[in-house]
Amino acid sequence: MIRILYRNAAGAINAECGLSQLPELLEDRDGLVWVDVQSWHSKSSPENEASEMFRDVQAMLREVFHFHPLSIEDALNDSNVPKVDDWGEYLYLTLHAVDFDKSIEDIDLHELDVFVGANYLVTLREEEVRGIDRVWKQATRDPRHTKRGSDYLLYEVCDAVATDYLPCMDAIDEQSDLVQDEVFDKPTRGTLNRIFHLKKAVLNLRRVLSPQREVFNKLAREDYAPIDQAERIYFRDIYDHFLRLTDLNESLRDLITGSLDTYLSVVANRTNEVVKTLTIVTVLFMPLSFGTGFFGMNFFASLIEVTGDPDPVKLAFFIFIIASMIAVPVLMLIFFRRRGWF
Repeated sequence: MIRILYRNAAGAINAECGLSQLPELLEDRDGLVWVDVQSWHSKSSPENEASEMFRDVQAMLREVFHFHPLSIEDALNDSNVPKVDDWGEYLYLTLHAVDFDKSIEDIDLHELDVFVGANYLVTLREEEVRGIDRVWKQATRDPRHTKRGSDYLLYEVCDAVATDYLPCMDAIDEQSDLVQDEVFDKPTRGTLNRIFHLKKAVLNLRRVLSPQREVFNKLAREDYAPIDQAERIYFRDIYDHFLRLTDLNESLRDLITGSLDTYLSVVANRTNEVVKTLTIVTVLFMPLSFGTGFFGMNFFASLIEVTGDPDPVKLAFFIFIIASMIAVPVLMLIFFRRRGWF
């Protein structure tokens, strides 16, 4: 899907422009053109339709905007790290938007490629980015979002992307609290899997936050032709935002690592309790096993003779053995209790 938003020099907004009108719109140096491209080779689209859109997008970037082939290649291929490339008259940025999927307790990264020039902004994303859609709706309703130029519109897009990181981290924090409660309540093998999923999500965020923070640090401090010097302060604000997000992500990483350590300690303690209980039972039965094995315990075969009269000596020994088998475990239990072993 390709959609075009155009604001002319008088401030009128037109969101119904076609791709064929794009060269004419770009000739208006006092206007602003925003081209938003989404799902140019989505798996949900028919193969022939997706291929046709891919060719249209590639032709637009090459023949209408005259972008460098290397930047076009980067934009049409995913899996790029956040970066900013200066091509003189325009900038090429790679950013990552983020969502948290509670069903799998992991984050979804959505790559966003941006070209910004003097009077245009081009955004390309293969998947839905909620921040882009919010800014698009605001820009179509209120011309104040586009009257300050492409650099300020770039700031609004970047700020919308940065804003979506905080709900994602709040969701991770909430899931981490639930996991901690589960660790102290009744940890299972599923608890360990949840901890590892959350840890993976935090590590993925860390891999994105650091380079993305440096992107906005460059936009705020270095001289780029498409970025007006007066607008740099806004990118410094986004840099500060990502700096706080980085600190928050480190806190979450420490918290989840602590949850993992607590889980291992709780499981180890429970294992020790089970082993201690089994050891006590084994020790209690050791004298009984020794007595029954040593004497054979064949009292009932020899205690009563053929006449039916019991042997007094054998009867007394039988009573002594039974009393010993009862008394010894009881005395051992009392001894274990006084020693504080259970």
